[in-house]
Amino acid sequence: MTLYCGIDLHSTNNYLGIYDQADRVVLSRRLPNEIGVVLQSLAPYKAELAGIAVESTYNWYWLVDGLMDKGYRVLLANPAANEQYNGLKYTDDRYDSRWLARMLGLGILKTGYIYPKEERPIRDLLRKRVRLVQHRTAHIVSILNTITRNTGSSLSWSKIEAMTDEQVSHLLGDGVIGMAPRASLEVIKSLDHQISKIEKTAKARAKLRSEFELLKMVWGVGTILGLTIMYETGEIGRFSQVLHYCSYARHSALDAAHPEHRAAYRRFNSATVSM
Repeated sequence: MTLYCGIDLHSTNNYLGIYDQADRVVLSRRLPNEIGVVLQSLAPYKAELAGIAVESTYNWYWLVDGLMDKGYRVLLANPAANEQYNGLKYTDDRYDSRWLARMLGLGILKTGYIYPKEERPIRDLLRKRVRLVQHRTAHIVSILNTITRNTGSSLSWSKIEAMTDEQVSHLLGDGVIGMAPRASLEVIKSLDHQISKIEKTAKARAKLRSEFELLKMVWGVGTILGLTIMYETGEIGRFSQVLHYCSYARHSALDAAHPEHRAAYRRFNSATVSM
């Protein structure tokens, strides 16, 4: 007998459902997010399981890795790509797990890429660096805006980066107005320290692909940006077409953007499509 499993994953628990080819319930149970408990529940059915569909959420690493380590065939369900099957879904967790198993059994489950476990730490570390650089930029812009609003003058980016408390006092005085820029300067110093640590670790621990040197031949791409692109891309063979990679790169950049920028992009994209 062939069985199919769907796991609807949440922050502290998951709903596990196992069904046969006729969509009959074999097991339907809510479990805590403990890999030992999940494996114990699956063990009696392991020989018959054709696969396990796990919903791609922010916390899937522990579950997918634990299942794959024990030899299970795991597919990471892409929620966005599977939206076309919304008519088959219910709001109840039990039915969500059943829906995942059903899509798996029908062979129409849209899946995401399971990034290799051993490479994830560096990729995620470089993603953190991107976030920190964005925060750093936001603080520099905040300082520039404060100075421009209150003095009518505008300073270069490099001057703001090198600015001291004394220079802030000279421009804005020692009162309340200068407190925000001083706070931003302190945050920038801390961010610089953390960004530097991340870059040193990434350079030391990264495992370079043959394509890395080609990336560095692109104007404006240095070591850190090259590493970021390399780790975000992963195995290039997972993209069957150039356009697929372009779409992935666009959405990856959008995911990394500030929420206001993402909203603006989507408004622009919607307006363009409707023209």
